[in-house]
Amino acid sequence: MAYSSEVVRRARARLEQARDDRERENREHLEHAYQVAPRLKEIDRQLRLTMVKAAQAVFAGGDAEELMAQAKKQNQDLQQERQWILDATFEEGYLDETPICEVCGGTGYVGSSMCECLQELCRQEQRKELTFLSAGRESFDQFRLDYYPSQVDPRLGVAPRMVMEKTFQTCRRYAYSFSMKSENLLFSGNTGLGKTYLSACIARTVSDSGYSVVYESAGHLFNCLERARFEGDEESRSAAVKYNACDLLIIDDLGTELAGQFVTTALYSLVNDRLLESKPTIISTNLTVDDLSNRYSPQIASRLRGSYRRVAFVGDDIRLIKKRG
Repeated sequence: MAYSSEVVRRARARLEQARDDRERENREHLEHAYQVAPRLKEIDRQLRLTMVKAAQAVFAGGDAEELMAQAKKQNQDLQQERQWILDATFEEGYLDETPICEVCGGTGYVGSSMCECLQELCRQEQRKELTFLSAGRESFDQFRLDYYPSQVDPRLGVAPRMVMEKTFQTCRRYAYSFSMKSENLLFSGNTGLGKTYLSACIARTVSDSGYSVVYESAGHLFNCLERARFEGDEESRSAAVKYNACDLLIIDDLGTELAGQFVTTALYSLVNDRLLESKPTIISTNLTVDDLSNRYSPQIASRLRGSYRRVAFVGDDIRLIKKRG
């Protein structure tokens, strides 16, 4: 699962802050405990010195076994007295110094592998990048098939609702079973039929599963790529990298951006590179495959036709239906 460097950076910063906060809290608790029960400070000082004194005596020629046994007994007595004071004076766990994560100690890594604590923070940071989608209200459970006509459409030979029920199940199954072996999808159909909504549902579900997801409108995506190419804009360069690096890329509303040679070249490179690296992509568009061929190039249309599963969106514009009440 390839999170962008920016997502990992923010997650690591949050983990470091949490670790610092925990350590500061532990220090404040200890200082307060010393003020309330000064004997604790003396006990802790003696505990630090017990084994040091025993080792020094051994080096000076003393009976090692006897001296270590005495040090151990003294240490146990001090620990017991310390616990009595804590039990009588403070709430349970007040001076516990457990790290922010007991698996990795708060470093975020176990060996070279990312710990679950840091992975969870990455998932949270990943979700933040998707919050612009319909103010965060997208959910498969909220998708309404009753917006789609149940009567047979003569042009389709079937009721739009039947087509959209299949489309809905395809999207839901794709989201909940997503893996790096998942296929590419091409959402096609007129405006206002739910392409953006179901794309957002997939984005959130896949992101919640721990995969890195980039959801971008076609216009913004190509603007970023163009600025990265010709202006050297740092933010745009970072965005351009994550378009190729993310586990799932979703390009919304392809065909609404300003057409041009740069867009055609950039789209071909992006589609082709992700196909070569076997990284799933979802593209939504109001254009047919023939339209895509005419607007961009036959090569792009060929790749979309041959390497993407077409998912049809049909019916009447839901936005107009909602306006009519």
